[in-house]
Amino acid sequence: SRRRKRIVMGSGWLGGLLRRTFAAMSTHTGPMPDTKTDGTPYPVVKTDEQWRAELTPAEYAVLRQAGTERAFVGEYTDTKTQGTYSCRACDAVLFTSDTKFDSHCGWPSFWSPLAGDAVELIEDRSLGMKRVEVRCSSCGSHLGHVFEGEGYGTPTDQRYCINSISIRLAPVDDGA
Repeated sequence: SRRRKRIVMGSGWLGGLLRRTFAAMSTHTGPMPDTKTDGTPYPVVKTDEQWRAELTPAEYAVLRQAGTERAFVGEYTDTKTQGTYSCRACDAVLFTSDTKFDSHCGWPSFWSPLAGDAVELIEDRSLGMKRVEVRCSSCGSHLGHVFEGEGYGTPTDQRYCINSISIRLAPVDDGA
């Protein structure tokens, strides 16, 4: 019920932030599948209960229910730190800072994943439009969407628009 949700999420500014975060649109109504679109299992498979225990509610909502965090609030949107970005759910390396660019769209943007098979691309026709969903190819978690032909001066003419909450940055060790 609405009253129960308010109690669980709290009141005040933090409760409001949590309610807005969980109000993000989701393209899935249940847990993410355990198999890729070709029917092969993901290398990392866990039960829904295991995912819920390991992820925060906000991480779970995006990674395992294909939600979207609000624009311009993610921790990596504007970072210039050199390093590698891994899946927050399974730690698979996905992107490097060398392919990150400023798209000013509100989410971290990359012009290419680390390797061709680091991510899985899936046609997404939710919300009345055709998009391409980006999932981690190791665990199937939702990362964001990829767009092309937008005119960015990148080598691939693609923008992997990734939720900050879906990834974790491992900064390059500068030896200091």
